[in-house]
Amino acid sequence: MSIRFRAVVLALVLSAPGLAADFHVGPGRPYASLQALTAAVVLQPGDRVLVDPGNYAGGVILRQSGTAAAPIRVVGLRGGGGQRAVLSGGGNSIEFRRADHVVLEGFEITGGTSRCVFVNARDVVLRDLLVRDCPGQGILSSDLYSGNLTLEYSEIRNAGAGSSQHALYIQSDEVSNPGSVFRMRFNYVHSGNGGNLLKSRHERNEIHYNWFEGAWFHEIELIGPDQFTQLPGWSVGLVREDSEVLGNVIVHSSPLNPFGAVIRLGGDGTGESRGRYRLVNNTIVVTGSSNPTTVLRLFEGIESVEAHNNVIWRSSPGELRIERTVEAVWAAGARRVAGSNNWINAAATVVPPEWTGTLAGGAPGFAAAGSHDYRPAPGSALLAAGNGNPASPPAWPFPAPTALPQFLPPQRAALAPGAERPRPGQVPPTIGAMVDSDPLFADGFQ
Repeated sequence: MSIRFRAVVLALVLSAPGLAADFHVGPGRPYASLQALTAAVVLQPGDRVLVDPGNYAGGVILRQSGTAAAPIRVVGLRGGGGQRAVLSGGGNSIEFRRADHVVLEGFEITGGTSRCVFVNARDVVLRDLLVRDCPGQGILSSDLYSGNLTLEYSEIRNAGAGSSQHALYIQSDEVSNPGSVFRMRFNYVHSGNGGNLLKSRHERNEIHYNWFEGAWFHEIELIGPDQFTQLPGWSVGLVREDSEVLGNVIVHSSPLNPFGAVIRLGGDGTGESRGRYRLVNNTIVVTGSSNPTTVLRLFEGIESVEAHNNVIWRSSPGELRIERTVEAVWAAGARRVAGSNNWINAAATVVPPEWTGTLAGGAPGFAAAGSHDYRPAPGSALLAAGNGNPASPPAWPFPAPTALPQFLPPQRAALAPGAERPRPGQVPPTIGAMVDSDPLFADGFQ
């Protein structure tokens, strides 16, 4: 019996159902790399792969699946000085090839020539990652066989290229995994080298408590599936793609390309959502040079847009347009827009006439906007000026909304898992993502 065969037999015994095992990877460990492990071991539900700090070659392919009750966990351990396990290079630095129910956490991932992270699977959690310096896509989930995806407590920077490669490009397969949700929370996504910081065609997006800053194009683009790349059985209008954007800081500031729009909703010329969009308690700041700059670019098939308790401010010279609708095609046959208690620049143009309780001024009264401290200062018009019950119009309710934000976003740095800060309860609530008593600032803004 060969050494390799004995290793495979032993691994199969140790990882049999009910006998979840730990596998150690690193110099001097049983497996020197993730590639060596995956070549020798068939991972089973509940297994943990523990990778020592250090540098490892990319090109890792995960093929085994866990279960909902017992996911497989692949963990990059930290050194005493905070060093991570680093996956570098490869076409895909790491790929989930139909590897469902897997948690990947703790790694630094860089240099994948096509993608740093490629997800072709469902029920995947990406946690506590640093994804950086990706010459193509940062994180890409395929529109075939992908499903539920959670991205949390991570930093994504210096990724994307040109007009079609993005820091985050998220999709799901509505035929094989109907009803899937993309949950994105407590992340810091910034310094895009191309494309959008977030482009998502997912069936449902829940974009909560993140900091976006410095896209090449849009900071956020939420649209429908590419109609030319779906499995048989898919058709335009099979399902409606809905998105909720809540409690985020979004800074339109890229020095690389003075693109003129912050958020695009609906479609991009290849796929339209015909969906419902809900934006609540976001802080949107335009500091770039594009003139004019549009905040909400409504494009192709879209059903509705509602916006409540957002602060939208341009600090740089130039025109601020709240919406652009010349490309919009209203899926219900008529315009459906609503909003309440938003703060905007007094000189802003193309303000939705359906918005009620809108506040306007020259500046919203941030504590120190020049250093990105967007907490409302004492006396700010944002304080206690929000709508405490921002409900959808009865004719087109947003499904299963998060009424108001429960947490605060990170401050230009990803949060460690479990370090999220509850948002203090306020009646009425403060407008925007920030409040004036964020404990993170006790030792000074970073």
